[in-house]
Amino acid sequence: MPEPPEHYYASEPGVASSRRTIDVVLPEVRLRLLTDTGVFSFRQLDPGTRVLLENAPLPPIRGDLLDLGAGYGPIALAMAHRLKRRRVWAVDVNERALELVRENAAAAGLGGVRAALPDDVPEDVRFAAIYSNPPIRVGKAALHDLLLRWLPRLLPGGAAYLVVQRNLGADSLAKWLAEAGYPTRRLVSRIGYRVLEVQPLRSEQ
Repeated sequence: MPEPPEHYYASEPGVASSRRTIDVVLPEVRLRLLTDTGVFSFRQLDPGTRVLLENAPLPPIRGDLLDLGAGYGPIALAMAHRLKRRRVWAVDVNERALELVRENAAAAGLGGVRAALPDDVPEDVRFAAIYSNPPIRVGKAALHDLLLRWLPRLLPGGAAYLVVQRNLGADSLAKWLAEAGYPTRRLVSRIGYRVLEVQPLRSEQ
């Protein structure tokens, strides 16, 4: 039976564990990753995540990176592979997902990856870039709260890159971000997904 969609953003998924491995092949990156039921897109690399990783640029400035809503870690590990001297925070509320990130990072020899619950990221850590395939299905209010928690932690000159399906509100999200003070533009549109580039608050640039 298909996995109920709410499981992947629960702190402790109710669905029984059933691990598997998948291959993630991207330009200059090849990873074999452990996944599990109860984690977002556990059967294969999500197509939106692929669009993000194939089109979002490397960070414009030096500093830590954030993978927001990391799941089993494809974004965090791909960025850590590309930028081996950077620290990459893989943040998720799902404990099963975070354990997978830790195991995948260790297996890939990527010591710069830090898997953490949201409250475990030190308050003074700020980010050169945020990469995210955000959990749209948590609802608009929860999504807005999530973004307003993390976007203010962008460093001046940094940027966030969000991938959102067009038919799940990518354009309305871009409009809301701009109205909230975050300059936002559509970076690319592929196979029904938009990659949005979000700049820091105008007052913080």
